[in-house]
Amino acid sequence: MPRTLSTSDMVTPGSLSPLPSEPADDKQAGQPLLDGAPSSAPLDTLIQQLVPTADYYPEKAYIFTFLLSSRLFIEPRELLARVCHLCIEQQQLDKPVLDKARVRKFGPKLLQLLAEWTETFPRDFQEESAIRHLEDVASRITPCDEPCFSDKTNNLEAYVKWFNRLCYLVATEICMPAKKKQRVQVIEFFTDVARECFNIGNFNSLMAIISGMNMSPVSRLKKTWAKVKTAKFFILEHQMDPTGNFCNYRTALRGAAHRSLTAHSSQEKVVIPFFSLLIKDIYFLNEGCASRLPNGHINFEKFLELAKRVGEFVRWKQVACPFEQNPSITSYLHTAPVFSEDGLYLASYESESPENQTEKERWKSLRSSTLGKT
Repeated sequence: MPRTLSTSDMVTPGSLSPLPSEPADDKQAGQPLLDGAPSSAPLDTLIQQLVPTADYYPEKAYIFTFLLSSRLFIEPRELLARVCHLCIEQQQLDKPVLDKARVRKFGPKLLQLLAEWTETFPRDFQEESAIRHLEDVASRITPCDEPCFSDKTNNLEAYVKWFNRLCYLVATEICMPAKKKQRVQVIEFFTDVARECFNIGNFNSLMAIISGMNMSPVSRLKKTWAKVKTAKFFILEHQMDPTGNFCNYRTALRGAAHRSLTAHSSQEKVVIPFFSLLIKDIYFLNEGCASRLPNGHINFEKFLELAKRVGEFVRWKQVACPFEQNPSITSYLHTAPVFSEDGLYLASYESESPENQTEKERWKSLRSSTLGKT
């Protein structure tokens, strides 16, 4: 596992080291990349900055930032090929007789870079060509067995799938009971769960619960909601209000992020952002700022900000869950039946009759469709 990186580890503007001393074509090759604004350089220069030597190793901030952003300009497999080629060329690893002292100094640095790369972006190494490059360069610097590379995957899509399932699960559990009293109890129960999610910094599940309770099949249950103690729910709903580009949520997230950095207990380290909004922010940051400057240089300053956003998420993701897992609850969350949108409306109409002609027609259509399937 890669070590947990703090924000300052990943992105400290102006802190990147000068380029390595190996020859480079660009005039900026020996200058700090962030010496002046905007921070930029040609792609070849940025790749050279990534390549270690016997006496140089790129800073972790740079490795993460460049590997994250480089795929906008070059395929990961091509980048790996170029890095390996530069290593072989600069360290003269293709010579019949190697400078063993030099290789002993260089080898661990290259293996460290490859280890960090594979652990942070494991999907870059799924293709056979990438594995061949690794095996080739590794065989030139060490007689030992070939390095072990992580096969784990960072399945970020799981956040979206979990959000959707939890949203529909909450709505299902509210619409399913035939008795109004039971529906009220379920709403108040999930309100308490949502409040606990807010308290521990789990904003993704908080938003899923609030979204489920705001789905039309649930919100139309006016007789049910009339019996609910809604004060706590309205407070939570206000926190996740999209007004002002989710201003209230962003304030709460900043508070949780600060708490995580200064945490005295493992529970205070938990930060799970509203994932869909995180992706939206990163998308607009990428689309709203030019990746290349008019002179053809890569706008590295933009990628520092991207790395800051993604790096913060990576740090949050690496926090070990401090809560004991309850197998029965876990099983329920993953296996409980969840209604489709039509199923939710049908259950809602069965609980509280349609109030207008549109609802009556939809109810009739849903019942007819259901009977036709049986």
